This record gives sequence, C-alpha cells and structure tokens, in this order.
Amino acid sequence: MATPLSPQSGTAATPKTIAVVGLGTMGTGITEVLVKAGREVIGIDVSEAQAARCVTALQASTARAVERGRLTEQERADALGRLRTGTDLAAAADADLVIEVAPESYEVKHRIFRELDGVVRPDTILATGTNALSVTRLAADSAHPERVLGLHFFNPAPAMKLVEVVSSVLTAPSAVAAVTDLAMELGKEPVAVGDRPGFVADGLLFGYLNQAAAMYEARYASREDIDAAMRLGCGLPMGPLALLDLIGIDTARTVLEAMYAESRDRLHAPAPILKQFSEAGLTGRKSGRGFYSYEAPGRATVVPDALTPADGTTGAAGRTVRSVGVAGSGTMASGIAEVFAKAGYEVVLAARSEEKAQAAKARIGTSLSRSVDKGRLTAEAAAQVLDRITPAGSYDAFADVDLAVEAIAEDLEVKRELFRTLDKVCKPGAVLATTTSSLPVVACARATSRPQDVIGMHFFNPAPAMKLVEVVRTVLTADDVHATVREVCAKIRKHAVDCGDRAGFIVNALLFPYLNNAIKMVEEHYASLDDIDAAMKLGGGYPMGPFELLDVVGLDVSLAIEKVLHREFRDPGLAPAPLLEHLVAAGCLGRKTGRGFREYARR
Repeated sequence: MATPLSPQSGTAATPKTIAVVGLGTMGTGITEVLVKAGREVIGIDVSEAQAARCVTALQASTARAVERGRLTEQERADALGRLRTGTDLAAAADADLVIEVAPESYEVKHRIFRELDGVVRPDTILATGTNALSVTRLAADSAHPERVLGLHFFNPAPAMKLVEVVSSVLTAPSAVAAVTDLAMELGKEPVAVGDRPGFVADGLLFGYLNQAAAMYEARYASREDIDAAMRLGCGLPMGPLALLDLIGIDTARTVLEAMYAESRDRLHAPAPILKQFSEAGLTGRKSGRGFYSYEAPGRATVVPDALTPADGTTGAAGRTVRSVGVAGSGTMASGIAEVFAKAGYEVVLAARSEEKAQAAKARIGTSLSRSVDKGRLTAEAAAQVLDRITPAGSYDAFADVDLAVEAIAEDLEVKRELFRTLDKVCKPGAVLATTTSSLPVVACARATSRPQDVIGMHFFNPAPAMKLVEVVRTVLTADDVHATVREVCAKIRKHAVDCGDRAGFIVNALLFPYLNNAIKMVEEHYASLDDIDAAMKLGGGYPMGPFELLDVVGLDVSLAIEKVLHREFRDPGLAPAPLLEHLVAAGCLGRKTGRGFREYARR
C-alpha cells in the first residue's frame, strides 16, 4: 500500500491503477493514453451509452494505430484488456489516482469528490481536469484536501504533449511528485503551475481568443481575414475563431467568466457575442454552427454560408501598376523590393543616399544567391530579378512609378515628411502605400494633397517568406486604390487581409496583449519563463513561446507597440507590463543586444 499523503510526506509511488470519471472526448482521450502506457484503467460515466462509446472509440483508434504500425495486434489487445467501464463511482475503490473530467460545474465536481471521499483509500490522489474552476475550492470541500490537485490534459490528449500539474496551497508535495512522474512516464511534458483560472496555457490563450471574438463582433475584419492573419502572420496552426468553434463557444465563455471573476481584467470579460452564440445553441463544431457553419454537428468540414466571401474580385476596378518604388534601405525595404522584382515588376529602390541604395540591392543579391544555392531559383532567374531593381539615392526617381511603398523607420514624423516628398515627386494617380505596423495610416495620408491615394500595406518580416499582407484602408482611401492593392497582392502571391486604420491592425492588436499578459504572469511569480514558453508551444501549438518571440522581435519594439495599443484603446489591461519597461530602460532589448528575457551568446 502506498504511503498516506501528508504535506510533509515524500514522493508517493507512481499510480498504477487509475480511474477516469467522465468519458466524453477528453476522458476518452486520457483513457487511451493510460491504457497504451500499461495502466489499469477504470472508466466511469453516469451514462452507460457514453461508456460504450468510449470503448468503441478506443477500439477504432487502436485499430488505426495497428494499421499505421504504431501498435501490434497483441499490444492492442493488451491495451483494450486493461480497461473496464461502469456507471458507479464505487468502482474507483481500488484506484491509486482518480482523474475527474466531468462538466465544468462546481456542483457536479463537488458531488463527485464528496462521493469519492467515501469510496477511495485515504492515500488515493484525486485530480480534477478542470481548466476553468478553482482547484483550491474543490480541495477545500474534500475530506483530504492535501491529496487534491489539478491535472490538465489538452485536447486531443493522445497527441498533445503538455500536461499542467496544478497545486493549491493545500496540496501535498508528494501528490504533485507522483502525478508529475506519471505524466513523464506517459510521454508527456508536465508544467507545474499555481491555481488560477486558465492556469498558464488557457490563461494566455483565452484572453487572445476573446479579443479576436470582440474584433469580429465590432465588424473590424471578417472571420476569414482574422483567422488567416493569425495563421499566416504568426504561424499558428488555427485561426482564433476556428479554434473557438473547435473548443466550444460555451466552454470558452465559461473559462473567460471564471478568469474575469478573479482578475477583473476587461480583456477577460467575455465578448457579448460569445454569450449570444452560446444561448442560441451555436456552440461551434459540436452543434454544427458557430463562427463558421459545418456540414454536420461534430464534423470539421466548413461549408459555405451567408457570410462566406464570394470568389473573385468585386467592386471598383484597380489602377494599372507596372512599376513600383520602394523607399528605404533596411531589411524590410530590401525584402519588399525582392518580392516585387520576383513577381516581374520594375522596381526603383530609393534611399537617402546612393550608397545606402546600392547596399540594399547588394543585400537582395545575397538573398537571391541563397535561393539559388537551395535550388529555389536558377542563376539566370536570379540575375533577371536583380536586373529589374534600380537603386537610387533620391526619391525623385519615383517620378514615373505607379505604386510607391514606404518602408522606412517606424517614426510618424519621419514617415509624414517622406509622404510630403512622395506627394511632390510621384505622378498623379500613383498609389502611395505605407508599411507601418502600428502608426495611423491616415496621418500619413493627411501629409499629402491626395489622401484618397494613400493606403497601408503591412508586410511581415521576412517579406520574401511571409505570405501575409494587411491591407489597411482609411476613411479617405478611394475604392479603386483598395482594389489596386488587392490585385497587386495577388500578383506577388501574398494573402491580403482587409482591416481598418486602427492601432495594431489585426495581428499586432491580438498578438501583443497576449505577450504582455505572459510578462505579467512572470511578474506575479506565477510560472517561469521556460514553463510559459513550453506551455504555449506544447499546449497551443505556437511555433515560439512568448518570451522567445519577445526577444526575437525586440523588447523596445514590443514596448512601443504596447504603448500605441494602450494609448489608442485606453484599456488598463493593455498597459505595458512594468517588467518590460524596466528591461528596455536597462538596455536589455533581446537577441540584438545579447540579453532580453534570456541571455544570448555574443556573435
């Protein structure tokens, strides 16, 4: 018999017999992980039909594993033989660990834990799979609060590596050690976190999802453009609105309400559209309709509906664009010039001096050579691309271009001065575009005598590789200018998304509050940098953790964008985290200085 748990006790034995209470999607997934790893599992659900569906699902998933060579027939038989199911909690009497994944309701979970207190041994660990409710509150109602903790798997449990191990102030260290060891034996990566709604991964994720829902509700951008922007601009596996449909809009609302009850942060206050959809039964994939429409309840295939954009271009015809001027000599300017030249446009690359322009063209030559070395371009094609680029030491060279793209420093007065110059040198009818990521496009437009010709074209870095362009029209932008830029984006093989002229556009308006909230978690000593980065990569499918990304972007750049967002929306929750301000003040700007949230080897 395992050593009884107490706050002072040492490491308990790793659980061998495990009861899973609640055999829905998550409970079934956890059960599959456990039986494949050699654990004896007691599956319990109030519904006999649901318990039967769990067994059927496991039979199907293990059969697929055999077909793919991941299991032998004997291993499959052994795994299925380790599961027994029932409807009575008394079946958990022999369990070393009980994992509860019942509906997100204190009433339901309290009832289960009270009944388990009278069934299981005193040393049995009780784990809740909640991602929204207080583990401490559940533990306090138990006869043995020291054995209660959170064990938060992510969906689908067999595929997702992250498991959050959640301690309350009452949890015995030995219980934490036992389930942490179990998680590692299951091939998972456990992250230790404290007890607050959403924990780490969902705590950061759901705030971001909520802001995306609010952005859609405000009709700032279409659902398709919001989702495409975050997939293509941030490398995320799914857009936020599609992810809300997958999670369940009602579930997201429950999590956000729990987060808001604790934080009182307006960023966690559920967007009204989540309540409207939930109460209308439009809960996402499981109901067949949420932000998108699906071919049937529970199916993943999206079908067209009244909001689906029509194929092809509509509205005003665009202007003819044969030649493009790119203003600037930095990485972004040279990348954009390369993109246009590859698409067949004649490009004038102008900088403040002939030397800077020549250096920018040389950088493009180096980039093209790398493409040749990797087999992406022939040497002849690369030479043709480079021949289309004419460097110039004066913006007077833009006299005949059809589209002028500004890609200089992110300083409003500097940009406005350049637009005054473009207004003088560019021919009538030329489209003037700014690549700003955070400044008001209309301020650049008002610096000219032709604000109707000015628009935003926000490329992402590195421009040759990143597919997204945010097309930002102001209240003054002409329809044919917007149509022109959309057509140009298609010709340069970029995915254009439309948005209005407000701080952050789509990507930065959703990305940087998420990054800021991650910094606040560290400030509050809630979790470590490494655990937060691991949680978002493993639990959210993010290509980089928030602190890795902050150090790459640059802490000074990040702070500037946070300040712009806070100034525009005046939401206290958007105020830059003090830790970010302190690091910038200390000159710790990320990889470019060798130190940011982490230290880097000097090159």
